[in-house]
Amino acid sequence: MDDDGELLGIGAFARRVGLTPSALRFYDDCGVLRPDRVDAATGYRRYGAGQVARAVRLRQLRSAGLPLVDVETVLDGSEDAARDVLRAHLERTRRAADEARAVVEGFLGEAAARPADRGGAARARVGGPELASAVRQVGPAAALGATAQEFPVLGCVLLELAEGEVRLVATDRYRLAVRVLRPEVVEGGPRRALIAVDAARRMAEWAVRRPVVEVEWAAAADASGAVEVRLRSGGACWAAGGVAAGVAGPGEFPDYRLMLTGLGATRQRVIVDRAALRDAVTDRGGAVASLAIAAEAEDADAALEVSGGEAGPVRLRAVLTGPGLRIAFDPAVLVPALEAGVGPDVLLEIVAQDQPVVVRSADQGSFTTVVMPVRGC
Repeated sequence: MDDDGELLGIGAFARRVGLTPSALRFYDDCGVLRPDRVDAATGYRRYGAGQVARAVRLRQLRSAGLPLVDVETVLDGSEDAARDVLRAHLERTRRAADEARAVVEGFLGEAAARPADRGGAARARVGGPELASAVRQVGPAAALGATAQEFPVLGCVLLELAEGEVRLVATDRYRLAVRVLRPEVVEGGPRRALIAVDAARRMAEWAVRRPVVEVEWAAAADASGAVEVRLRSGGACWAAGGVAAGVAGPGEFPDYRLMLTGLGATRQRVIVDRAALRDAVTDRGGAVASLAIAAEAEDADAALEVSGGEAGPVRLRAVLTGPGLRIAFDPAVLVPALEAGVGPDVLLEIVAQDQPVVVRSADQGSFTTVVMPVRGC
């Protein structure tokens, strides 16, 4: 119990330390910042005034881009280990800043002009590089080959304007990827259109060179009822035909909201270095990658073990909650989900060995992928 005696609700504590309530719930799930008390009847979290300093340091370290496993080392490890982690992160951020500076300087010469008003369409203004990144993230989940031929809508990216958000969605029935963008300006809506994945990639190539783009959903010129997507930036325009929303029959795009809400309750959460897990799974080649998750995370260096194929097992530091288990993935399904993530960490939310697994970019919740494990690992 907090020595100072003062207990704060999650909202009051969040305001005091500069975190959101959702971030506090996330850090509670990860075991990094547990509430001082949880009401057994209501589940309400109460935090002690003595936890403010830890919460503020946690927020500062995460704002500086430290992976969660490194944050734990700084907060709870030895002084020598904390210094090593901070120095290594400082060097990484210096290299990343140099690379980012070169990209940003290329965009500074472009002016984002506000397009003239055009009636009869829904529009949303987003960052061009942000839209391009969203296509890059969800595109690998679209169907290819025979599946796309049998179900053409699965070979498309859904571009949707709803509830003040722009959402990009793709699925091949084994993976589901959703990226949410929060526009600067929204006019009209809701709208949705399907864009063939190749066309979506060309759209991304056009958008990435423009700091700001206006996405427009407009009725096609013919009488088909289709929705056409156009991008505008200054005096330039890019256009792609779209498929009408609500297409009847078996070709209708799957209800991704129902798929997400239909997932069972999470039993295990694993937070691990995204690049390290990707490399460990990729090293399996075409073989199934088996992830052994420890029941307890007392030995941080052996919390998660990746094995399978001819490559030897690899142990990764991780933040774990929930009981231990072993779960297996096809690298062709898991690796693209990891590569599409953003930030240094990845969060796996596991219901069971044979149920869909949610792959998130840790506490950056705007991108979510759902992947199917391999049965019988």
